[in-house]
Amino acid sequence: MATLTSEQVRGLDPYAFLAVLGKRVIHPGGRASTDRLLELAAVRPGERVLDIGCGVGTTAIRLAREYGAQVVAADIAPLMRERATANVSAAGAADRVSVEDADIRSLPYPDAHFDAVIAEAVTMFVGRRRAAAELARVTRPGGRVLATEFCWREPPTKEAKEVFLGQVCPGMRFDTIEEWTGIYGGAGLVDIETESGPFEMMTARGFLADERGHAPAVMARAISRPAYVRKMAWLMPRMSRAIPFLGYVLVSARKPAAAGVEGP
Repeated sequence: MATLTSEQVRGLDPYAFLAVLGKRVIHPGGRASTDRLLELAAVRPGERVLDIGCGVGTTAIRLAREYGAQVVAADIAPLMRERATANVSAAGAADRVSVEDADIRSLPYPDAHFDAVIAEAVTMFVGRRRAAAELARVTRPGGRVLATEFCWREPPTKEAKEVFLGQVCPGMRFDTIEEWTGIYGGAGLVDIETESGPFEMMTARGFLADERGHAPAVMARAISRPAYVRKMAWLMPRMSRAIPFLGYVLVSARKPAAAGVEGP
């Protein structure tokens, strides 16, 4: 991968920056929420799964290696696809994981194409109702849709809201747990269940729990260039103001089975 200039590093959004540092878990619920998401997904060997907004490919690799799924790992960002492709290859999963270019707002897949669809921290970056409708469209009748999203665990201060949505993640919108339930229900999904927890991805405890033995490599890369150190020095104080109010919601839902057809 080509080395980014200092100006390019400065302009990276937090997700892309963490990918550049080599972080493998990049979503608000961390590894714990993915563990639970995969438990709820109940993917069986040979099933077709879409991981949209796949990031660096960590969940897609787990789906292939631990569950025997055939996975499409799709992302709109070239940087993420490049990282995902390298990680898939390093994991020896290229025969079961295909890394593709796809936009959650207009997925390039036929109706009812996947047994399960997963979206970790992606719907909140775009028109949420349109994205949820696309997730439902490409899921087969009786199939599962699972997502993790940001939410406010408690009403934020004006400063925390401005720092997070105005500076750290400009353009992002997210909702309460009840509003997320309405968005996925409005897409025609049923049996909607939610679970929530604190945002710990960028806390010391969350970082160590998510990255485990890979943590030293990420930390070493973070101090390997002055541009990375400056980016961290800008990002972390701002995140610390929002973290007390932030959380994640895990949404689990099902697409209704076709009339006269029993679900699995």
